[in-house]
Amino acid sequence: MGRTRYGARTQGILPWALLGIGLALTACVTPAEHRKLERRVIDMERGGKGGSPDRSRVAELGAQLDSMQASLDVLAGRVEVAEHRAQQAMEEARAARAAAHGAALSSEPAPEATPEQGGGPVSAEVREYRAAYAEWRGGNSEACIDQFKKFLQTYPSSDYADDATYWLADCYFKQGNYSAAVLRFDDVARQYPGGNKAADALYRQGEALLRMGHGKAAGNAFEKVLREYPDSARAPEAKRQLDLLGSG
Repeated sequence: MGRTRYGARTQGILPWALLGIGLALTACVTPAEHRKLERRVIDMERGGKGGSPDRSRVAELGAQLDSMQASLDVLAGRVEVAEHRAQQAMEEARAARAAAHGAALSSEPAPEATPEQGGGPVSAEVREYRAAYAEWRGGNSEACIDQFKKFLQTYPSSDYADDATYWLADCYFKQGNYSAAVLRFDDVARQYPGGNKAADALYRQGEALLRMGHGKAAGNAFEKVLREYPDSARAPEAKRQLDLLGSG
């Protein structure tokens, strides 16, 4: 018979490979088994008890090496599958958090809980937003404008910033300050194009432009609603406005 495919490794690669695997599997074997494997590797390096390489032992240990490698391959595959599942779980968790966060950012926040209602503490940010929104609901345009402007200056990166900008624009609209309303509605559409107020802001910008007598610019705003938010609730209204303007 010719040399086994492990014979060429007798003086070099095989002993150290077996020793490396033995060390890697220390947590899985007993100390006695580990010492036994070490003695086998030492014997092979010395050429066996008779002073010459023990080729039968080389073949036997080579087979053990194949078996160990196959086991490691299986474990590696299981680790890869586990990592993939963990990554999927993390992505699903992020998506769930994002969905919950989006649902929480409704255009009209829930009224602040009072101690009698058993509500927990709320942040200063939320309290200030609710106070400004209460002024909007009460039709107090001046107070609404002042408080929403203060809120946006204090919390420019707030999760409520797009809603606050929208209600501020609406306060200007109700005051009859249509030029300021146009600018603020434009802020919403440009800065928060994926927000829940973007389509509304574009449509309301068109309304403000109509009040100012800028029919062509208003038509552009309505067309943008149809182009960028065709599935929004504002799309049919924008289409009707365009029909009235004769450009639909």
